[in-house]
Order: sequence, then C-alpha cells, then structure tokens
Amino acid sequence: MFFIKKVLILFGGNSPEHYISCLSCKSIIEHIDKKKFYFEVAGIDFDNTWYKFKDDISYLENRNWKDANILKIDNVINYLKGFDVVFPVTHGSFGEDGRLQGMLELFNIKFVGCKSKASMLCMDKALSKVLFDKLGINAVPYITLKNDDKVCDVIDKIEFPVIVKPSNGGSSIGINKASNKKELIKAIKEAKCYDDNVIIEKFIKARELEVAVLENKNNILYSRPGEIKSSNEFYDYDAKYVSDSSYTTIPGDLPENIVNKIKEDALKVFEELGLKGYARIDFFYDEEDNKVYINEVNTLPGFTFISMYPKLMEDAGINYTNLITILINNA
Repeated sequence: MFFIKKVLILFGGNSPEHYISCLSCKSIIEHIDKKKFYFEVAGIDFDNTWYKFKDDISYLENRNWKDANILKIDNVINYLKGFDVVFPVTHGSFGEDGRLQGMLELFNIKFVGCKSKASMLCMDKALSKVLFDKLGINAVPYITLKNDDKVCDVIDKIEFPVIVKPSNGGSSIGINKASNKKELIKAIKEAKCYDDNVIIEKFIKARELEVAVLENKNNILYSRPGEIKSSNEFYDYDAKYVSDSSYTTIPGDLPENIVNKIKEDALKVFEELGLKGYARIDFFYDEEDNKVYINEVNTLPGFTFISMYPKLMEDAGINYTNLITILINNA
C-alpha cells in the first residue's frame, strides 16, 4: 500500500527575513510533488502567532498574507503532531537559529534540515568562525564587537576598509562596508539593530563562491561551486533581492586545486559540525593570493525556485521537485 506523507510547509517568523521566507514557501507550494505528498501551509507572523494558510499563494508574494484566508492555531504542538514531516523555510532568527528546531526535537516531530545544535552554531557567525579555526579552515581576519564593548576599544586595531555585519542574521541584512571611522560607527549602529554582537571583517577583493550540500540517505552530495556576480561592490541585500543586474553562474575558470579545496572544506564543515539534510556553504576566493576563505554556513538557505541552493543542485542533476522530495523523505 502506497503511503502518502502529510507535510506541513512552515513559513514566516519574527525575523527581518520574513518576506524571503514567504517567497521560499510559495516556490515549494508550486513545485512539491502533489502525487507523493499531502501538504498544508502555516505561517508565523511578527508577533509569533501561528496561522493556517489556505488561500491564493499570491498573498505570499505580495507581502499581505495576513489579509488572506487564515485561521489561528491555538494549540501549536497538537497541530504539528498531526503531520509526518514539517518543512520549515523560516529564514533568520527564531526560525533558523535552533530555537524552532529545538522545540520540534523536544516533541519528537520530524522536520527537514539541521538539528538545533548545528543550527545555532552556524547562525552565530562569531562562534562559527572559532569552530572554523579549530577545524583548520581559513576565515577572513575579523574582530568581534560584543554587546558591552566600546567602539573606541577596537577602532585603532582596524585596518580599513572593512565589512560590518550582525553576528546573527542572514540575507545580507544589516551588512555594510566601512572605509573610515565615521562609516564604521554608522555601520556598527545599523548592525546592532539586528544583533547585540557585531563582526568586523577585513574587506578583501575576492570572488564569492557557494557550494550546495545535500544529505541523501547515507551519501553526502555536493555541487560544483557557483559564483555570485553582484551588481554592487559586495553581495548586499539590494544586490540579492532588489537589483535585477546580479546573477549567478557556474564558473569554468576556477583552478582545479581551488575547486577541490572548496569541496574538501565544505565536506569537513558539514560532517564535523553535525549538519543534517542540507546546507549552503559560502566561500571567498582571493585570486591575487590564490587563497580560499570560508565565509559562512547557511543551514536554511533561500529556497525559491531561482535561489542559489536549488540552482546548484539542479546543476548537480537534481531538479527542484526531486530536491523537495529527497529532503522530505530524509527528514
């Protein structure tokens, strides 16, 4: 007898990446194999209230899903236990940093993606950099400015230009380049709107490369490195989601030793940090020094049809619908 899994696609959350989550959800709804899975959709609003979503998916794209046909979920745990698998696309804080995953683990609810510990480790950029160092993987030189630290205590240690970013966050939100002290202070102030801890990295002129990793049964598959061609000086939020000039490609001019190094580091990170399901691991390639740096690990990468992770897996021979199927079956 053929068993159809009951899947909950979960989107939203109290995060600056709320809208990106809505777009990821819309794409999954459009491409999930409806012959293999029965699915429902639930959204979490900015007040962390949960709702069943049963309306046209255009509401997800138009930023007004709360105006759609929704029904408040009073007992979230009981509702979640009614599904075989939860597929969260709750990008950003609360939904990607291990807290949601920990709740699902606590109640033995199966879900797609990394477990709580790995999600927390990878979401915290300062902590993950410490782990990269322990694994012997190069990261860009950086300083961590913690909640109680004063800018004046670190400013003399900084060689401009630098990139300033929140320690916890994604989608390049709150990230800025600073070329002098005035710009640095402004960038730190903006980054602190998203997290108490701030990372200040040396700015390097490098190619931005990303690798998609997929756990399928007992096999770990990884794509060829994809390259981001940003419309801006670096891949900030506008370059990702506003500009239509940015694009991604699978470069054919990378030296073989660089490709092998990126894949080796990606596999080491996935295995040593205990990642599960899938992840996108980002790197910088400094052509002048012929050196690779790891940038960050995304345990819940953007999942729209045109997002980097699905496109990289498509290049590896796994189309979007099959990718969704693999992730659900391996939850």
